[in-house]
Amino acid sequence: MGPIYQASPLPAVIGLGVLTALAAYLLGCFNGAVIVSKYILKDDIRTHGSGNAGLTNFYRTFGGPLTFVVILTDVLKAIFAVLIGMAVFGHFMGAAASGKLFAGLFCMIGHMFPCMFHFKGGKGVLSGGIVAIMLDWRVALIVWGGFLLLVIFTRYVSLGSIYAGTMFPFATYFVMHSLVLAFLSGCYGALLVWGHRANIRRLLKGEESKFSFHHKK
Repeated sequence: MGPIYQASPLPAVIGLGVLTALAAYLLGCFNGAVIVSKYILKDDIRTHGSGNAGLTNFYRTFGGPLTFVVILTDVLKAIFAVLIGMAVFGHFMGAAASGKLFAGLFCMIGHMFPCMFHFKGGKGVLSGGIVAIMLDWRVALIVWGGFLLLVIFTRYVSLGSIYAGTMFPFATYFVMHSLVLAFLSGCYGALLVWGHRANIRRLLKGEESKFSFHHKK
């Protein structure tokens, strides 16, 4: 008997894709910054700073040990989403790498536009970064390496994030030589750059806030 993916009819493939996307999206909707700030601290992060429900804004506003809870929440949901995509696409279609990126992408969309929080979430940097790590360590090295260097030397998290999003599809194609994977990675990049459009305007005007380990009191 041949591999399962060879016998999978198109309707089944589409159905599996839809279910994978839905599961990954719902996982992404569990936004750590919103959950911790709104239900534990009773002070919605989206009413502070940039109004973004992301890790950087949370740390700048609240700081403290709960920042690690936010990180853990966003890391775990991305891992689970990628594992679901890898299992489904790998088992039924023989395309585990595509499944990782496909599911991770919908997890990122859920993080940015969570249906349970009025579609107002974060920018998806950490979620996308975890997907890069789980895709291939060489891709992650290029994406994360440049991100960290830019943040360290400029202290602009947004600049590092824009680099990571822009470089993701090029790094993916350079390492994995697949147009499909590069296209999916490009979707991450487009979402990241779009999510940072206000930061880009502030960077061009010299008004962007630099990252500091000191959060506001």
